[in-house]
Amino acid sequence: MVRSTVFERLAPPAAIVDASLEATRDGCFWLDDVGDTVAYPPLAGAHTTDLLVVGGGYTGLWTAVKAKLRNPGTRVAVLEAQTVGWAASGRNGGFCDASLTHGEENGRSRWPDEYDTLERLGQDNLESLCKAVDALGIDCELERTGSLDVAVEPHQVAWLEEGSGEFLDTDAVRAQVDSPTYLAGVWHRDSTAMLHPAKLAKELARVAAGLGVEIFEYSAAESLETSGRRGPVLVRTPRGSVRADRVALATNVFPSLLPRYDLFTVPVYDYALMTEPLTAAQRDAIGWDNRQGVSDMANQFHYYRQSADGRILFGGYDAVYHYGGKVRSAYEHRPETYRTLASHFLTTFPQLEGIGFTHRWAGAIDTSTRFCAFFGLAKQGRVAYAAGFTGLGVAATHFAADVMLDRLAGERTPRTEVEMVRKKPLPFPPEPAAAVGINLTRWSLDRADHHEGVRNAWLRAMDAVGLGFDS
Repeated sequence: MVRSTVFERLAPPAAIVDASLEATRDGCFWLDDVGDTVAYPPLAGAHTTDLLVVGGGYTGLWTAVKAKLRNPGTRVAVLEAQTVGWAASGRNGGFCDASLTHGEENGRSRWPDEYDTLERLGQDNLESLCKAVDALGIDCELERTGSLDVAVEPHQVAWLEEGSGEFLDTDAVRAQVDSPTYLAGVWHRDSTAMLHPAKLAKELARVAAGLGVEIFEYSAAESLETSGRRGPVLVRTPRGSVRADRVALATNVFPSLLPRYDLFTVPVYDYALMTEPLTAAQRDAIGWDNRQGVSDMANQFHYYRQSADGRILFGGYDAVYHYGGKVRSAYEHRPETYRTLASHFLTTFPQLEGIGFTHRWAGAIDTSTRFCAFFGLAKQGRVAYAAGFTGLGVAATHFAADVMLDRLAGERTPRTEVEMVRKKPLPFPPEPAAAVGINLTRWSLDRADHHEGVRNAWLRAMDAVGLGFDS
């Protein structure tokens, strides 16, 4: 028997949903809010450096900053195909979570013998990131609020009771955030911080430049060449080239300069809405004084949080893969997904009827088959890479930067010795198998949400081979 979800049972009238979207425009709120006027030049001509970082998002910028802090005399350059932080680093929800494994269940199922170590490394990494933000004077609206996992269907309550964190019954969770959809919750007080994602990216670039890092925008890396086993690495761009002793690849969702790894990630599109600032009466109607990040326990889950100026970001649910695995701006325009998100928002907070959404946007998540980052070395140890963060990379990229620098230096550290870092995931199959498998998985996860969480034969088969996904 197919059961309706709470978002179907309590869905608001279509006219209310349509009204909430009347003044919404295409554009990422975070990037608009930065109002950044700093521009870095494109690369022109031939350059040399000690370390070249390819990619101007969190992974690349943390790598550049940390390389200079480790050895101020190191020459470091960053190549960015567009502008720093324009892709996932500027568009995400701003959940800075300690988990390196995309949650406890995913981590324990894949690395049961090492999970406690991975959890400790993740928490230490979050603390280190927060200290770095303070020490480097990074203005990114960092808040140590923690996060709430909420049950919105009866079967999800048991899932929360079995996990870690501070369990909250219906009254207790609604005292934190008042939604009629909430049945229970878990408050993770110390494992999540909230921040302004685009400000973090732009501030990291500012800090890097202040340390002497050369940043080049609109300088897409087109090829990577080596000569001999010990010589420098040559990376070419449309108008120039960089010769470097070491290279750190931080391209994530975009095609790798190492073709053998093209099938290790696929782009999955995630969508979000941002409301107008809430009035005092609207804030009183929902509570949420502790400003935690919130996500529900469905397979197709929603995530939401408050901004510094009192708006609510509401995203998730639809995770869309397009045949061929390309990253294209046209995929950001999906009216049916934005209407679904608006409906689910107003189901979650019916007391906010009449509110409007000002921004709608999307971005591509670099998904791996194990749902968290993987790492590697190539070209006789001269090239390091990290990718596959699968939507939980705000803190994990900070960890990845240290891993890449450790490995490029030939250092063995607690970070480099865990199996998660040493071994790679299975690649995705080529098309058309990739599209069939990914979309069948998405359909199956939706069916599980309509069958009290019961997984069908396809999901059980994926679990058996280590490709399963749990929210």
